[in-house]
Amino acid sequence: MRFPKEGTWSWKVLYIVAIIIKPFFLRLRIEGEDHLPAAGGCVVACNHTRGPDYVIVGYASPRQIFYMAKAEIFAYNPLLAKLVLSSGAFPVQRGKGDTNAVEQAIAVVRAGHVLGMFPEGTRSRDGALQRAKLGVAKIALGAQAPIVPVVVIGSEPVMHDVLKFKRRPLVTVRFGPPIQPDDVPVTTEEVLRLTTRMMLAMAELLPPERRGYYADKAALAKDEAWMSEP
Repeated sequence: MRFPKEGTWSWKVLYIVAIIIKPFFLRLRIEGEDHLPAAGGCVVACNHTRGPDYVIVGYASPRQIFYMAKAEIFAYNPLLAKLVLSSGAFPVQRGKGDTNAVEQAIAVVRAGHVLGMFPEGTRSRDGALQRAKLGVAKIALGAQAPIVPVVVIGSEPVMHDVLKFKRRPLVTVRFGPPIQPDDVPVTTEEVLRLTTRMMLAMAELLPPERRGYYADKAALAKDEAWMSEP
């Protein structure tokens, strides 16, 4: 049994629980996990399907992943706050502006942790990649940390089929080579350029029918045209 490196006690407990219940929910294939840096801060950028992606990627990762969570969760109950925090989440003040969330995320990465993010922002209804938001690239550039593209394939039936007498779905988690941001000022142009590099790398990890907006490198031209609009 392997535990994620640098995992907190609650993360390790949850990991054991996941090992026990996984056979009831899915069959899991993990590819390329060695692409995740063994140490130091980085950002894991994953596609966002209608399946339990947070849990699946967290289980597949060789290191503990830290996610953003609404600050209200931490204010609700001190014990719950401690559990959620030690499980790899950190509070973000919603409604305080993107700058606050980005600064907190950069601090997490600079502290040497793995930050997990879903650049599409919302779940894809059909499983195909949607146009990405710019937050992941802003954080990676601000922290000067690599982005590790990750995709989850086939997770949509996991929760729906658990009470049915069907063979558990095969879910694939695929890690890609890290993308190192250039050491340049954080400008709109650089953020957009890094975002497109990241999403095209994620698209390469997916089957052609799941590449969506980033089905080919024409997406780069689309984004550059959008960037140049007044």
